[in-house]
Amino acid sequence: MADVAAKARKILVAVDESEESTYALSWCIENIFTGGNTNDALILLYSIPPRAVYSSLDGTGYLFSSDILATMERYSNDVAQCVMEKAKRLCKDLDGVKVETIVERGDARDVICQAAERLHVDMLVMGSHGYGVIKRAFLGSVSNHCAQNVKCPVLIVKKPKTNGSSK
Repeated sequence: MADVAAKARKILVAVDESEESTYALSWCIENIFTGGNTNDALILLYSIPPRAVYSSLDGTGYLFSSDILATMERYSNDVAQCVMEKAKRLCKDLDGVKVETIVERGDARDVICQAAERLHVDMLVMGSHGYGVIKRAFLGSVSNHCAQNVKCPVLIVKKPKTNGSSK
């Protein structure tokens, strides 16, 4: 029987500033990228929340100056850069795996689903914030939305609860 080269895989990992996201990426690195397939690609995706639309006057009559809006924009970009740097540090020991980063602006649900489709990934990996029924009803579940709408397999990694956790 001839040696068959392993098919290159494209794995998309949605990252954000949460501990759950960091755990999911670490779990992915430790459990999915174990075969040393040098053709694999790991794509890290961060979604900057959409810009809020402000009128020139808010409800209290205060003006949002262009300086304040620019500061808010810089802050969003700084957060994205910090999240990506932290994620890339976790990937530093992945020998032979191509690591790419993508930062897009928009609702995380839409950004993740559209990226998975556009990039033709083999798997989407994401963390679960572990919201209860009430929070999930109000905030929605990004992981649930993606699991229902993405065409590729979706792996939702739950961070184990620690003793003394308030969750």
